Amino acid sequence: MNWASNRRLIAILIVLLALAVPLSLLAGRVWIDPLAPETRNAAVIVLQLRLPRAMLALVVGAGLGGAGAAMQGYLRNPLADPGLFGIAPGAALGAVLSFWTGYAASAWLLPVFALAGAGGAMALLALIAGREAGVALFTMTGLMISSLAGSLTSLALSLSPNPFAMSEIVTWLMGALADRSWREVAVAAPLTLAGLAVLLATGRGLDALTLGETAARLLGFEPRRQQVLMIVGIGLTVGASVAVAGVIGFVGLMVPHLVRPLTDRRPGSLLVPSALAGALLVLVADAGCRVLPLAGGELRLGVALALIGAPFFLVLLLRMRRGLA
Repeated sequence: MNWASNRRLIAILIVLLALAVPLSLLAGRVWIDPLAPETRNAAVIVLQLRLPRAMLALVVGAGLGGAGAAMQGYLRNPLADPGLFGIAPGAALGAVLSFWTGYAASAWLLPVFALAGAGGAMALLALIAGREAGVALFTMTGLMISSLAGSLTSLALSLSPNPFAMSEIVTWLMGALADRSWREVAVAAPLTLAGLAVLLATGRGLDALTLGETAARLLGFEPRRQQVLMIVGIGLTVGASVAVAGVIGFVGLMVPHLVRPLTDRRPGSLLVPSALAGALLVLVADAGCRVLPLAGGELRLGVALALIGAPFFLVLLLRMRRGLA
């Protein structure tokens, strides 16, 4: 990985994060004045409510941003998103089943169910794709798993045992960081860091794939090893995100496009900047959700990012269309 070419960008993103984190702790329905005399209520709000939420935003954003960059590099498709592997829908299905069965009432069982769903999707992907599957077959397998998991999620929603469970499922599927604590940070942080470490190990392989699969093999690229690393890395990062925050889309799609023009455009060099930019995007978006005045409560983070991501996706499609014309 060419760290030198991205050193300035990485430094800028770290500085922006260092500025954004304390500002996010002050923003909300109740604004904290850092110059005012310290009060017990302010300390409780910051340390027990906003600080774990900010840390979780950084963890979730970094995982989704890094996963998106790895996906786009592996599939050589600028429109690729971590959800294409079927791991995010699988994790969502696991979490929905915890609501459906009532086990979500236990604080730890919801993330356990979600991680089990992500693990099941990972195993199914590896089993169906096989040892020597090419990128095309791998992608089609992921799409099939996504469709299957989405259908089962809809079935579980339609067969919801009571209105309360249905409401909880729908609310959770929107994705949010509200009412999260240090417990969720303890669940997501180690899994996300492990997943990002695995994805970083794919950097050279991703660079080799830009020359095509045949040329990559001649350069010593091992398809099976790269495939396993991608499944594990995406599974850990995306699975951890869904387990603690619900379904949050478009981060993995948008972030690589935002930082790619500022790098040398090599997929391996894009991983770290995308992780940092993803953390910054989710942190700022979550702070914005707290600040926006809504009569019915707080805007869900997944909804806010979808409102940003859908027009962004449309612009990408229009640019691609003009490029093909």
